[in-house]
Parts: sequence; structure tokens; C-alpha cells
Amino acid sequence: MAAEATPVDHSRLQKRILAGFVLGLAGGLLAYTFAQDAGWVEWLVTYVTGPIGQIFLRLLFMLVIPLLFSALVVGIAEMGEVRSLGRVGLKTLGYTVIVSSIAVAISLLLVNLIRPGDGIDPAAAAELLEQGAEGASGIVEASAASEAGVNQIIAIVPNNIIAAMSANDILAVMFFALFFGIGLLLVQSRRTAVLKDAIEGVFEVAMKLIGFVIQLAPIAIFCFMFNLTAQFGWDLLGKLAAFVAVVLLALAVQMFGVFPLILKFVAKKSPVAFFKQTREASLMAFSTASSNATLPTALRVADTELNLPRRIARFVLTIGATANQNGTAMFEGVTVLFLAQFFGIELTLMDQAFVMLICILAGIGTAGVPGGSLPVIALILVGVGVDPAGIGLILGVDRFLDMCRTTLNVVGDLVAAQTISALSPELAEERVADTQSEPIGLAGESR
Repeated sequence: MAAEATPVDHSRLQKRILAGFVLGLAGGLLAYTFAQDAGWVEWLVTYVTGPIGQIFLRLLFMLVIPLLFSALVVGIAEMGEVRSLGRVGLKTLGYTVIVSSIAVAISLLLVNLIRPGDGIDPAAAAELLEQGAEGASGIVEASAASEAGVNQIIAIVPNNIIAAMSANDILAVMFFALFFGIGLLLVQSRRTAVLKDAIEGVFEVAMKLIGFVIQLAPIAIFCFMFNLTAQFGWDLLGKLAAFVAVVLLALAVQMFGVFPLILKFVAKKSPVAFFKQTREASLMAFSTASSNATLPTALRVADTELNLPRRIARFVLTIGATANQNGTAMFEGVTVLFLAQFFGIELTLMDQAFVMLICILAGIGTAGVPGGSLPVIALILVGVGVDPAGIGLILGVDRFLDMCRTTLNVVGDLVAAQTISALSPELAEERVADTQSEPIGLAGESR
């Protein structure tokens, strides 16, 4: 999901990012072809493009912990209707975890089978990896010093949350945020309402600052692409095409494989009829690349086309717009493993389990701004020892992939609403006439 405050600004930003990507790619290819060993290229990378890229990454790392913590707490706290909906809420949460796990597992399996990042010169990859390691050395060192085996599972529960934050222990921070968010759900008082408002304020400030940082992305992408192409040359184009193909394949398997099976055997709904009835929401999601912007359309489709109980549809779709982001989770998983392969880093099963868990948890509270998943991807990369500068390789094609994964996100939310309705027969006939309540067009504005 990439929900933006103003579509016009998002469109302009995407055009600038694409321009930075193309110019950096062209400049790097020219340097690789005609001045591969020139001293001025090394000077430019060392003192200009390299530092600019590292400053951009440091700005992201500076914001990632407050962003993730507040986003997860707010995401859990916004599930306040779980108590009033009882079993429906629990079914929704269980469904979200299970289907998100399937989505990420599919993406990781395809990347491991196809291996789109293989084939780059190991020596060149190692050299670039060493150059970029300094910018995130603290996180990489913390990752290398992390516990293993059973102790690694125990370490997910922090004994000092401040120390966990200072060490960029992402799993520990996420565990505390989830635990804290559940506490806010359980304790309903005037003081906790004020606390929730304060954390929402932190979330809004973090999103705003991320928005400012993302405005620098075109310059950073130019620097990243120049550095990468000056180092690896024409090999990058083939790897980039392979990356796009794997992302689209993973999304297609979830959309046309997993979802129809859920509809057919769990929701007892014809997949063909479902896709016909939801095509308006799919087109809106693809054109806007925003789950939040599509939410009013999705709510109307659930009400008028799918004839779902309005209470269930409103709850599931509103929660799903932030917590059931299958497409975003799959994209993050493919990106991390692709870049690990690109830089010649073999991730163990434990590393991939770490990637999978973070992608699932991050789906609960990915920031609703253009590039909102960027800090999460960057932190996962350094957590497994991969140069985060590699994100420049994929951001140039992100607009098209964003449109595709947002479509999967929205369709996945509607599949969830259809399934939860089928699993809740006590509310299956409920048709609440709620036309005088809050307009559904405002439902997505808080994020």
C-alpha cells in the first residue's frame, strides 16, 4: 500500500524518482563504458554520490524506530472494535496472520527457486558492499552479535525496551509495540485515551517527516543508480527485469491461486463471480496505487455488489487497509532476498524466517505515505547484512509494481470480508441501514 495525502504530489514525486533513476542509470552506464577506471569516477563516488546516498539512508534509519513503534501501536489500538465484534474480530486477526504468512512464504519460495539476483561479479559486489557497510555499521554489528537458536527466540522479548531501541533490535521493538497496543485495547480510560492520542501524534509526525525525507529520494536514487551502474554496468538491466518478473509472478500466484482457493472452499463463493463483482475496486486500486483512496469504493462494492453485512465489511475493510497488506509484504520479501542474492549473501533459514516475520508484522502498520515501506526494507536489509543502498535499484520501477501490489492488497481485503462473512453465519443476514452515520468516504482519512 502506498497511500498519499495528495495524488498530484505523489504523481510528481514518482516522475522525479523515475527521472533520477533514468539519469543515474544512464550516467553510470556511460561511466562504466567509457571511464571505468578513471580517477574522477572514483572521486565522484567517494566524495559526492556515496555520501549523499548515505545521508538519505541515515535519515531513514533515524525515523524507522519511532515510525514502526507508533504505527504498530496505533494499528493495534485502531482494532478497538475487536471487543465489540467478539469472534468476528478474532477471526479477522487470525485470517490476516494466516493469509499474510502464505503470501510471504510464496514470495520467498519463488525468489529462492528462480534466484533473479544471481550472476553478478562477486568481487564487484563485495567491494560495493564494503563501501556501503559503514553507513549502517551499528545495525549490522548489532545483527551480527544477535543470539542464535532458542536464545534468539527468547531475545524477541526485550528486558529493556530503551536498550532494544538504541540497538535497533527490530523484533524486540515490534514485540513491545504489539504488547503495548494490546494493553491500550484492554484498558479503556480517559488517561489511556490521551496516551493513545499522543502516540497517534508521534505516528503522524513520523509520517510527515518520512514524507519530507522521501522528497529527497530522486536525488538519492540518482546517486544510488550511478554508483551501482558504474560498478556493475549492463548486468543491472537484466537483473532488474528479472526482479520485476518475480514480483509480478508472486503477486499473480496469490491473486489467481490462493484467493480463488479461499473463495471456493472457505467462503463458498464463485471466484469468477467475485472478480467480476469487485472489478471496480480493482481498477480504482490499480489507477490510484492507494489502498486508502480505494477504501470508499471497496466499501460500496462490498455493500452493493457482494451484499456483505455492512458491520463486518466496514470493520474488515477498514482494518485491512492497514493490516492486511499481502502485496506489500510480498514485495518487501522479494526485494530483500533479491538484493541479498545480488550482493552474493546467502541467507540462512533463520535469516529468511526473520525476513518473513518482519514483513508480516510490518504489514500491520506500514506508513501511509509514498515509499512508506522503504524504512522497513532498509532496516531488514541491514539486519541481514545487505547494503541498503541497493534499494536504489528497485525504486525506479516501483510505481508500476506499487499499482500491482495495491490491487492485490485491495482485492485481498475484499476476499477477507467475503470469507469472514461466510464464517460468521450469525451476522450473514445483517443489513444495517446506516446511511445517516459517518460517511464512508471519510473512513480512510486518518491514515
